[in-house]
Amino acid sequence: MNTCTPEIVVTGLGLVTPLGVGVESSWSALCQGKSGVGPITRFDTAGFKTTIAAEVKDFNAEDFMSKKEARKAERFIAYIIAASKMALDDAGLVIDSDNAERVGVFTGCGLGGLQTMEESRDVIVNRGPGRVSPFFIPMLIGNMGPGLIAIHFGAKGPNCSVATACAAGTHSVGESMRILQHGQADAMITGGVESVITPLCIAGFNSMKALSTRNEEPEKASRPFDKERDGFVVGEGAGILILETREHAEKRGARIYATLAGYGMSGDAYHMTAPSPEGEGMARCMKSAVEDAGLPLEAIDYINAHGTSTQFNDLCETQAVKSLFGEHAYKLAISSTKSMTGHLLGGAGGVESVFTALTVYHDLIPPTINQESPDPECDLDYVPNQARKQVVNAAMNNSFGFGGTNASVIMKKFKA
Repeated sequence: MNTCTPEIVVTGLGLVTPLGVGVESSWSALCQGKSGVGPITRFDTAGFKTTIAAEVKDFNAEDFMSKKEARKAERFIAYIIAASKMALDDAGLVIDSDNAERVGVFTGCGLGGLQTMEESRDVIVNRGPGRVSPFFIPMLIGNMGPGLIAIHFGAKGPNCSVATACAAGTHSVGESMRILQHGQADAMITGGVESVITPLCIAGFNSMKALSTRNEEPEKASRPFDKERDGFVVGEGAGILILETREHAEKRGARIYATLAGYGMSGDAYHMTAPSPEGEGMARCMKSAVEDAGLPLEAIDYINAHGTSTQFNDLCETQAVKSLFGEHAYKLAISSTKSMTGHLLGGAGGVESVFTALTVYHDLIPPTINQESPDPECDLDYVPNQARKQVVNAAMNNSFGFGGTNASVIMKKFKA
């Protein structure tokens, strides 16, 4: 990384997850090894192979927006506005006429308003095209995430959304870092969101044989790196970070969680859904992030793994870590928080970047739960079943998406 570029720091965090609404509740449950997976309540699952998911519970959109706004907001929009409000409040960042053009928004989302699409199709079939809501398109498109965040909070700086599948949230965090480094903003609201626990989503992933069917034991269904893993569990929620240049943060006396030090991305150019053999593309992505951070490989203490609980992903990610880090791979602490939150798809990278910042800040590594049957091919330290108190000076967050799109970010301990 060019040493003349400004240091980028994390000053605010916001979470809406299957483990809780708010950073404190989500982080506490995560470190206690609690699972957010349970029976699907959103629709009748009769006839579905998978009847479980990681749903957000006890969320009230009107706690974060007006009743009128809440009535029009698709679930993913409500989640990301809520997480953004929490993050801004946590950062103590007030957007006003003096700084509005220097605060931007960049978020990721995989599928957007899939629920609205399904419901509107039913309206056409049963009631005719004239009864489709005029809010259908605005409720559907993923870029309404950053668009409505900007409108809601008055952020007039750079505004963008990416739809890079399961890497979308992490790509957004990395690209926000670049915007700040290039001087195009002083602060960015960034992260990811997803809410697609719908019949079409579950049926589609079932057809791919990608989901766990451990319906009788939902809390044990997501088991990354475990020999008995049988697929991932769909989750939902939003994770938002406030990033600022160090100069801007210190000038206003902000509390700093971590330094965002590196960002890497790569393409597998291999297959629509399967990772490249032995995680070759994943390894190049991680290598790029470490080099961007200007750190030796041995400086990385922890990896928040993509760790989806599928056979191919977990094996290939393990192989990628080994090929890149060599002997140091066996000294790394690695965990998949998806074992508790499920897989938030386009929102995963945002939520897991928040978790990574908290890991560095608190020197507390969340576990990979459901580590009951060691897989001989996945033989690294996955922090099994219990959180670990350990100094974490530098940590990586990985996100790898369908289409072979990969993203990694590096966070390190802030030094005043």
